[in-house]
Amino acid sequence: MDALLCSATMCISPKNRVLFQSARPGSLILRKPRFPANSVRFHRVAAAAARETAIDLSDPEWKLKFERDFEEKFNIPHITDAFPDAEAIPSTFCLKMRSPTYINNKDRVLLKVINYSSPDSAGAVCIDPGCTWIQQWVHRAGPREKIYFRPEGVKAAIVTCGGLCPGLNDVIRHIVITLEIYGVKNIVGIPFGYRGFSDKNLPEIPLSRKVVQNIHLSGGSLLGVSRGGPTVTEIVDSMEERGINMLFVLGGNGTHAGANAIHNECLKRRMKVAVVGVPKTIDNDILHMDKTFGFDTAVEEAQRAINSAYIEAHSAYHGIGVVKLMGRSSGFIAMQASLASGQVDICLIPEVPFNLHGPDGVLKHLNYLIETKGSAVVCVAEGAGQSFLENTNAKDASGNKVLGDIGVHIQQETKKYFKEIGVSADVKYIDPTYMIRAVRANASDGILCTVLGQNAVHGAFAGYSGITVGIINNHYAYLPIPEVIAYDKSVDPNSRMWHRCLTSTGQPDFI
Repeated sequence: MDALLCSATMCISPKNRVLFQSARPGSLILRKPRFPANSVRFHRVAAAAARETAIDLSDPEWKLKFERDFEEKFNIPHITDAFPDAEAIPSTFCLKMRSPTYINNKDRVLLKVINYSSPDSAGAVCIDPGCTWIQQWVHRAGPREKIYFRPEGVKAAIVTCGGLCPGLNDVIRHIVITLEIYGVKNIVGIPFGYRGFSDKNLPEIPLSRKVVQNIHLSGGSLLGVSRGGPTVTEIVDSMEERGINMLFVLGGNGTHAGANAIHNECLKRRMKVAVVGVPKTIDNDILHMDKTFGFDTAVEEAQRAINSAYIEAHSAYHGIGVVKLMGRSSGFIAMQASLASGQVDICLIPEVPFNLHGPDGVLKHLNYLIETKGSAVVCVAEGAGQSFLENTNAKDASGNKVLGDIGVHIQQETKKYFKEIGVSADVKYIDPTYMIRAVRANASDGILCTVLGQNAVHGAFAGYSGITVGIINNHYAYLPIPEVIAYDKSVDPNSRMWHRCLTSTGQPDFI
């Protein structure tokens, strides 16, 4: 396949002249053609790093310039950017057992670790046709030797926004515990998301180690969650009135966009405030990060639903089990759960189009499975197949499009299809969404949440603001918020992981 040629705001395929235009100035969003994964080689570009910079491959120093530009874009905002005279003091992060080891401000984490030799390699991310190796470094997370806030003068606030997700209480717990280790005494929770900043009937929730000691043993959020909320101006007015100078925001892309707006408004008002995000999305659709907290738990819990569907289908005459899992625009949970279970025959995700009817459709393959195996299990992400459903243009409080129920649609169409061809079929439908969201974090997510909570506090005390913390190639890093919310991370149909899933299910292309 021909490599894509990239400039400031677009990429062009020399052979097919496919143009990918950014949605806003300075944000390059590659829109993938909607074709089967095995009929088109999807070639992706390091879009976030490339935006706003025209890449002149004829320039002998283009690689060096690209790396410098990337470093500039992934530089994280610091208190001293707005307050050059801000005083740095020795860290108060003191552990009882031993002296802490500190992170040097120049430490970096490598964002990309695979050196692709060809654009045709599965999942290749290349800047130029020759797949030149380019180092892309981001800031390592952790405690610094110097801090920019005196603990006795800090009022820290924590807010959880959006929907529930396993691990929220774990993150809250370790933010509070780490703040106390630094010496902070004034810690509060803002109830029910951003709404808590403006609703006078929702008082702050005082937090301490005693309060949060055992909250990780339960699912949900001690602080409550909600979508939407007041304006940025109203939120910052409230922060100013309350004296909040550290804000920890737990949420997804929309919540992080709000956190970045709060950070910018604080800068505009010359308020010395650290705003730090912790990515919370059960869909695992945050850019650049290995995974977000709650994802591992969701995949593990999804096994129970898939296993139930398998038992129902396997125990019935011509049984078919349909399981719908979370994934509005990204099919990571459905893909990983299908791969882990080994019981799924068909996995459907938003990134890969499919037909229900026709000689190559899902229903035809279901009939084949019934004839050959006697039963079948379908796992579908909630955002898949939305073109088959009525578009109401309705949106929720967060501004997300209200999706149609693809699981119910597949159930109904399957029943109808088998009735029309005169074959008996027993179709069961399971939607475990709210059961999965409400459980406590498993051990893997518990560790992730612990380290994310600790590093969020370390970042705030180090003077960083407008940042989020995440795990990248098994190392923890700080990233500027705009770089992780440019667009949703999605499953690459040409990736090895999706191919592994197809190998497990044995499904064909449904086009």
